[in-house]
Amino acid sequence: MSADLPKTWVALAVALVLGAVFHGPPRSSIQDHAVCSPTSEGIYTVDPTHPTVQCILVRDTRIADTGSLADITAHSRRPLDFWRPSLKVSFIDPKSIIIPGLADAHAHILSYGSVKLNVDLSGCASKQEVLQRLVDFVKARPDILNDPSKWIQGMGWDQNIWAIPKYPHADDFDAEPLLRGRRIYLDRIDGHAAWVSRRVLQLMGELPNTVDGGEIIRDGSANPTGIFVDSAMSLIPVPPPSKADMLRYFDRTVNDALAVGLTNIHDAATEPDAVEFYRQYAESERLPLRLYLMGHLDSVEYWGDKLPHLVDYGVDERLNLRSVKLFADGALGSSGAALLEPYSDNPSTSGIMRIQEGVLSDLVKRFHADGWQVNIHCIGDRANRVVLDIFEDVFAGANMSETRPRIEHAQIMTFEDLERMGRLGVIPSVQPTHATSDMWYAEPRLGPERVRGAYAYRTMIQMSRNQILPLGSDFPVEGINPLLGFYAAVTRLSVSGRSPHGLQGWYPEQRLTRFQALKGMTLDAAYASFSESVTGSLAVGKKADFVVLDRDIMTVPESEILGTKVLATVIDGEVVYGGL
Repeated sequence: MSADLPKTWVALAVALVLGAVFHGPPRSSIQDHAVCSPTSEGIYTVDPTHPTVQCILVRDTRIADTGSLADITAHSRRPLDFWRPSLKVSFIDPKSIIIPGLADAHAHILSYGSVKLNVDLSGCASKQEVLQRLVDFVKARPDILNDPSKWIQGMGWDQNIWAIPKYPHADDFDAEPLLRGRRIYLDRIDGHAAWVSRRVLQLMGELPNTVDGGEIIRDGSANPTGIFVDSAMSLIPVPPPSKADMLRYFDRTVNDALAVGLTNIHDAATEPDAVEFYRQYAESERLPLRLYLMGHLDSVEYWGDKLPHLVDYGVDERLNLRSVKLFADGALGSSGAALLEPYSDNPSTSGIMRIQEGVLSDLVKRFHADGWQVNIHCIGDRANRVVLDIFEDVFAGANMSETRPRIEHAQIMTFEDLERMGRLGVIPSVQPTHATSDMWYAEPRLGPERVRGAYAYRTMIQMSRNQILPLGSDFPVEGINPLLGFYAAVTRLSVSGRSPHGLQGWYPEQRLTRFQALKGMTLDAAYASFSESVTGSLAVGKKADFVVLDRDIMTVPESEILGTKVLATVIDGEVVYGGL
């Protein structure tokens, strides 16, 4: 029997070899390949066990190994792989780096595309510049030029940067003959106020005297001026986008997103029509990047049963809908943020709570009971306090690592509530470019004491149970490039290198380290969307989502960060922008 044993092993080996020869290698969608840096620290993994490595090994859609080129080459060999070609290795430039695919933890996908394909008013330094952009748009669009009944839509005006920082008026459009009598709807830069034309006011007819959770701005004679704030905006009969419009808007956003290294976007307030658009898209073809939707319906009645739970849905499992977005208040720029005390620059108001506390509490209880992650927009310190009170009550005894409630923006808070948010395990989802956009008027609006609890990102990390701080942009409110947020987080400076506090940045004690900022737009964003086990860092077993940059943003001078170019964006091991 012992003499037959070697013969058995020989026969088995021959059979395996012949099987390999005649049947060839197993099928694989993507050949194993390594992407390496010429240096030993050119790949930032955001994996605490191996923070920097020389190479990553990609097998199909996942990372199979990380380490030195010698190590992954040795590990990539398999027994009896006679047919397998030698490992394909791509090297990046010595000055380049690789980082995990970037996520935007708070954005508005279709709104961005709409702004870019309609009228983008961002940066307009005066009311006249807004009007000129509208005129130029109408002249460039014969379909609108020749049909006054078509709506003109845009976004981005900001009265705070005008010489006279006052709200505009519906009659201002009539100063341009080409705009007179047209249906014009323009969102303020924060999306929390709208400016409409006289023709739109005529279409709306008689308006209510008051609006719960909003305001119709009126003149001294109580006539509407054409400015609608927060919930009052829902009165405006602006037509919703068609499915063809949504596809155009989505394609534009995706193209711009991939070009700046975004591989995952959290869509903050996805309404039912948009949910259906994404669902059908994901069923019929692969989404170009990963989407984490926050469902939203503008109603005080429970609507969680009107949306589908979608987890790793569709072709290649890139669509998720497991959270909802609620609104507690408005925005600071339109004086709609709900404050505990009156505005310092306008003591006649303390802002707007868009929903009654009892109603909001009941909604949170229902959504939590039905298994939804609850994400609530809070800007002012009153709104943040109300929501923390609700979360502390509703989630008492809950495993917060399973529920992961989020406060979107968490912009102005008392120090007591900053500590409480961390103690409770509530996730603050913040946008660093809001700090550098608002810093020029935030202190006059809030006062020198209250502003110290605003945009307090370093404090949030220090107070957090697990140092989680997902970062986003809120595009199109801010730019889509995540490096704008990275730069703002680590410098607290404008893109021109300025701040009210000089070159050291606005309240520099709240600056993040570069690692904290990178983690915020990778692993922390993944945690906030329940995907930290598959994305967010370059670790073995995770999805091969990564970005190649032309310089090392972790070490270059701060002034060079914004000059960084994306050389390649890779999702599931496949190059979707640029090249390796």
